[in-house]
Amino acid sequence: MQLKNGYICDMNTLNYKGYIGSIEISEEDNCLFGKVLDLPNDTMISYEGNTILDLKKDFMGAVDDYIAYCEEMGIAPRKSYSGSLNIRISPETHSRIALLAKKAGMSINAFIKQALDKQVASML
Repeated sequence: MQLKNGYICDMNTLNYKGYIGSIEISEEDNCLFGKVLDLPNDTMISYEGNTILDLKKDFMGAVDDYIAYCEEMGIAPRKSYSGSLNIRISPETHSRIALLAKKAGMSINAFIKQALDKQVASML
């Protein structure tokens, strides 16, 4: 579901400005909490709230604060996913992809990107 300001929420995660956050429940503290996923080990962005709306607001605020901090410090903010993905496949599959990409007049990277884009679109 797409909401205002580029904010997206599905059943298990929050997404804002390219940052993906978890949604967790603390029964002990009777609150919701989460952290931005897939950041390097030296970077942690967390948030919490008593309601879903509070959690979303704190998540967005935490991301905005992190981006502002990075700008102030003159460093590049890190995102949950860079857009670069390394995968392991069999040599046979690699060879077949290379052959198909060549026949299509594409690089292997462009061929795989196109195949993934089609597959993801068909599943949404």
